[in-house]
Amino acid sequence: MFIKGTMQRAIVVFVLFTGLATGGVIAAETHGVKINHWTTDQGVRVYHVEAPEIPMVEFELQFDAGAARDGELGGLAMLTNGLIAEGAADLDASAIAARFESVGAIYGNSSQRDAASLSLRSLTDPPLLNQALETFVLVLGKPTFPQDSLERERSRMLVGLQSEQESLESLSEKAFYKALYNSHPYAAPERGTEATVKAIKREDVQRFFNDYYVASNAVLAIVGAVTEEEARSLAGKIGSALKKGQPAPALPPVASLEKPNTVRLNHPSQQAHILMGQPGVRRGDPDYFALYVGNHILGGSGLVSRLAEEIREKRGLSYSQYSYFAPMRLEGPYILGLQTKVEQAEQARQLLHDELKKFIAEGPTDAELQAAKQNITGGFPLRIAGNSKIVGYLGMIGFYKLPLDYLETFNANIEAVTKEQIKAAFAKRVNPEKLVTVVAGGEAAAPDAGG
Repeated sequence: MFIKGTMQRAIVVFVLFTGLATGGVIAAETHGVKINHWTTDQGVRVYHVEAPEIPMVEFELQFDAGAARDGELGGLAMLTNGLIAEGAADLDASAIAARFESVGAIYGNSSQRDAASLSLRSLTDPPLLNQALETFVLVLGKPTFPQDSLERERSRMLVGLQSEQESLESLSEKAFYKALYNSHPYAAPERGTEATVKAIKREDVQRFFNDYYVASNAVLAIVGAVTEEEARSLAGKIGSALKKGQPAPALPPVASLEKPNTVRLNHPSQQAHILMGQPGVRRGDPDYFALYVGNHILGGSGLVSRLAEEIREKRGLSYSQYSYFAPMRLEGPYILGLQTKVEQAEQARQLLHDELKKFIAEGPTDAELQAAKQNITGGFPLRIAGNSKIVGYLGMIGFYKLPLDYLETFNANIEAVTKEQIKAAFAKRVNPEKLVTVVAGGEAAAPDAGG
């Protein structure tokens, strides 16, 4: 709904956003992404890229406030993040939404294990941007967390948790993270459990917000048609809405696996989901590019990967097989996975393990390495071909304190990877004799040592 008096302007906004909101806004060459960086007086670390081609600007405000900060109340981070725009000062959720909609602005929120974020997309026409930013600042600085909204969001999360009990993918993922991280905060599901979600009170949400949604715990990414001077002014307004606070405390270290562990989950299905892996690397790890290129060859390049060739093409055991590193603040998981028929699960599991072991021992061929480099570097410009993609990268660079030239040097880092580096990195980071394996689907067999 458009507010009276802004109809004509809003129609223009709608037309622009209809064509641009879901697609690329600018086409940026790798060498053209110039990142400005500073810290506001309040302590917010800001990363800015000027993109003047389209009169739009995107903000992504990240906090070290993901599920790893839940403590005993699993789901608290996600619930808090979802409630921030449900009420602010004297405005309710409908009024807040109307203020954004009337100027064509788009507000968003997200919560994962490491980080939680709030985002805003707006045209840069001053009257439109001013109202969008004023509303964003109000939501950020004066959330009221209404009890009725909390109960509604709690109910939605509980319905989702109940649905996950019927999802083989969700069940296997939860079991995998639990077996991988044990008592570490990364082990807990991002949505919590029914018991923990039901236990969350309004004062828990308020406390979590006050502790973690503070300037010293925040990173702001800004991409769009605003100069550095303008971006500094906008960042100052956003930062002024936050209490200074303190950075979130360091998380405990991730323990290495001491032995293999296979978990088998009974589920009335004809398909089996298999996950295999161990703690991998953190963001900024010096072995990251060697592992990235190597994994692209093993299972990260879709139908042309080794896993696809051996498991799908040669043996027809699976339509979907993959592997990837998911680096986080600490060692995120290295995951290999596939789906197959229940009666083929053991054969597929063994083959997945054997192919990993073979790759670690032998490494890639010259042809595989060249093809992987061409594929990765050739596709990279598309990964930064829009404001939304760049702002996501800026948030990652800021949150994980990566080098400012990360985007500019990405292709060069890929090209520099050698076969010897890939073999050494995999041998150092992946031990095929100490893997967590989850097999979900069909009748559960007795747990075994795996491998």
